Amino acid sequence: MTQITRVFDLLKLSREKFSKEDIVAAKRDGEWIKYSTEHFIGQVDAVSRGLIAKGIKKNDKVAIMSPNRPEWNICDFGIMQMGATQVPMYPTLAEIDIKFILKDAEVKIVFVSDKALYDKLKLVSVRDHADFEIYSFDNLDGVPNWKELVELGEKNASVDLEVYRNEIKPDDLLTLIYTSGTTGTPKGVMLTHNNLVSNVLASSVLYPANFSKALSFLPLSHIFERMVLYMYFYLGVSVYYAQSMETIAADLLEVKPNGFTTVPRLLEKVYDRIVEKGSQLRGIKRKLFFWALNLGLNYEMDGKNGIWYEWQLKIANKLIFNKWRDALGGNIMAIVSGGAALQPRLARVFWAAGMPVLEGYGLTETSPVINVNGLKKGDAKFTTVGKTIEHVEVKIAEDGEILCKGPNVMKGYYNRPDLSAEVIDKEGFFHTGDIGEIVDGQYLRITDRKKEIFKTAGGKYIAPQMLENKYKESTFIEQVMVIGENQRFPAALILPSFAALSKWCEHKEISYSTNEEMIKEQRIIDKIWSEIQRYNKDFGNWEQVKKIVLLPFEWSIDGGELTPKLSLRRKAILEKYKLQVEKLYSNAQKENK
Repeated sequence: MTQITRVFDLLKLSREKFSKEDIVAAKRDGEWIKYSTEHFIGQVDAVSRGLIAKGIKKNDKVAIMSPNRPEWNICDFGIMQMGATQVPMYPTLAEIDIKFILKDAEVKIVFVSDKALYDKLKLVSVRDHADFEIYSFDNLDGVPNWKELVELGEKNASVDLEVYRNEIKPDDLLTLIYTSGTTGTPKGVMLTHNNLVSNVLASSVLYPANFSKALSFLPLSHIFERMVLYMYFYLGVSVYYAQSMETIAADLLEVKPNGFTTVPRLLEKVYDRIVEKGSQLRGIKRKLFFWALNLGLNYEMDGKNGIWYEWQLKIANKLIFNKWRDALGGNIMAIVSGGAALQPRLARVFWAAGMPVLEGYGLTETSPVINVNGLKKGDAKFTTVGKTIEHVEVKIAEDGEILCKGPNVMKGYYNRPDLSAEVIDKEGFFHTGDIGEIVDGQYLRITDRKKEIFKTAGGKYIAPQMLENKYKESTFIEQVMVIGENQRFPAALILPSFAALSKWCEHKEISYSTNEEMIKEQRIIDKIWSEIQRYNKDFGNWEQVKKIVLLPFEWSIDGGELTPKLSLRRKAILEKYKLQVEKLYSNAQKENK
């Protein structure tokens, strides 16, 4: 059997061990288009030969700027197995970041998905007189199509790709991933074949043997979904791409996958929709729903709640939770969550419902997994990100920062040895910038981002993420950001859940108009404030939110408030709502006089 030392070795293994009719699949014009292992590998080889014919050499940079689709994977493998370096670019990147990445990496070719992205790239190339070619996945008039490269490769079928593969070593550069740049200039993270292979092998042990089909919707441009995809190839799991973020619910019902990867934000939305539907029930059905929900919220792993609880849970699973599972396709074995902290209540209720959520932790610089919860007894603990994966070492620095060392740690930042030296010390430990602690000698708990912790004017430190996660447990709070650096007290910018508020207003006989008008309604302000006060009890007086500002529009990637992995862009949000924040604190000052 093929030994996996470079990522493209996965293709040979897939052919030997899992040859199947649906190695990847995507929906087009209402029909699922499936790629067999043989067809997929044939297309990959043609792309490699096409790139060679175009003069692309080892270590040249080739970019992909596209949402998830099979062509993304085909071009990714095609680029890597002839020795070039793949540069993934988020479709939502701002023009300034696009220009920086193309110039810094000296990209030769860019694959884009559609006309909108082609026009975006073409504008950059014309303005900057940049010398790169653009190929489109969609058929566009007057635009080079990626199939032309495939055809060129097929004409050069005599090129022996094994010669090129043999030149690639495990420590060679596989990909150059530019961080989303929540602050400052993007940094190019250099990841090798060995970085990714080590992470694939160490993470693959989490999955049950009969896990055979997955739904994918997180961006492949991010290392989390990309590593998981390589792991699916290693395990022989068929990958079905969701049509869009809006169609996930329908795609789950149709594909009936064994699992998927996600970020907490999406699980929060699933949970809120379930609770909303439960709230619409009446009589005994409503009572049973909330009985099961409360039972789930108190779930403990490995039968720690005792026989009576487990007996009740069996009934809840037959009467209520089976409907939850059906809503997600009915075959879920595991959901992997990363990118941000998962609310413990979500983890508990999904585990109780027979859909375990395995929360993990890592960064782009660590390929990405460092720690992750598992399915086996003793391999998971609520409020933690699980045990450290094999061959990786984690330790906590004196100031609480999490340090990591292992084969998953990047080579460094591209063209920035100064920045590399700042984060990788002389002992080889990568400084994550996250604060954490080891629980029970084996599980890692993340308490906050080192850079996000701020100090109030009174000298007290505030860890905003911990507060935000607690406040978001309220069904009336959709999004929240805790602020207060160098101020006398913490405050919060809040996006209410307008769906929940609408129903509450109906119950209270309050006339509901637009979101902009509703956030000015005093009874709504009082309602949200009462929710904040309810959760404030869990925190010390110095860290409790004392004032709030309600906002009318949801934060998004397109709006610039969220990163592609749906984390808060704190500086961008503060800048956007600068006037509201200044008014909040100046009013508070006047009240004190």
